[in-house]
Amino acid sequence: MSDSTLFMQRGARHISLPQIGQKGQQLISDATVLIVGMGGLGCAAASYLNSSGIGRMIIADFDSIDASNLSRQILFGPDDIGKSKIMIAKKRLNEINPINNIEALSLKINQQELEALQLNNKVIILDCSDNFNTRFEINKYCVRYGHYLVSGSAIRFEGHYSVFGNDYKLQPCYECLYKAEDESLEDCQGSGVLGPIPGVIGAMMATETIKIICNIHRKNTHLNIFEGISNEWRQINIKKNNTCSICN
Repeated sequence: MSDSTLFMQRGARHISLPQIGQKGQQLISDATVLIVGMGGLGCAAASYLNSSGIGRMIIADFDSIDASNLSRQILFGPDDIGKSKIMIAKKRLNEINPINNIEALSLKINQQELEALQLNNKVIILDCSDNFNTRFEINKYCVRYGHYLVSGSAIRFEGHYSVFGNDYKLQPCYECLYKAEDESLEDCQGSGVLGPIPGVIGAMMATETIKIICNIHRKNTHLNIFEGISNEWRQINIKKNNTCSICN
């Protein structure tokens, strides 16, 4: 099967949607995303975006695969333990969709590394990292250059995701919601996480990314919370903090 035929057939169900259609699928094919973190969130988000036909995907992680990752990081298997997350993720994603351009960065993302990528502000950034320092660094970069930021997290039976940007003069940023003193909050390594929860949130992050690309994203900024035990969603409005040192 030729690449052009595969492209059309892969996107057929998207093209059937009036909100996307042929034009929207072409926008998806022309889009670039940066996914920071190839844990449970990143593996799920990258898998769906890659399968949906995202034209260029940059994935970044500096860690190696551990046996404890396998319950939720769906791109990895037992034979991958000890190997680079980023290289195995790229290999698996290329197997799923060889048409896309996938760039793998084996590094810890910070301001300097983001600057070096020289991204235009149409690039959507997905924060799938697992620590506040990285999240704050990504947020500062997104505010400075006007990127959409799709942020997610998961712990125990609960998952969160939000979309920030891209007009930070009017809209809140990540630090309007969380501050540096929140860094003492628990993480999934110390508290545990049910394997499918990062998958749920990663899939929602991919959904929001596609909506942004196809211009069907709603601008209201919310913290979306999934409670896995009760199977309920809650939504909290995030207001712009007029004293925020980042977006003001």
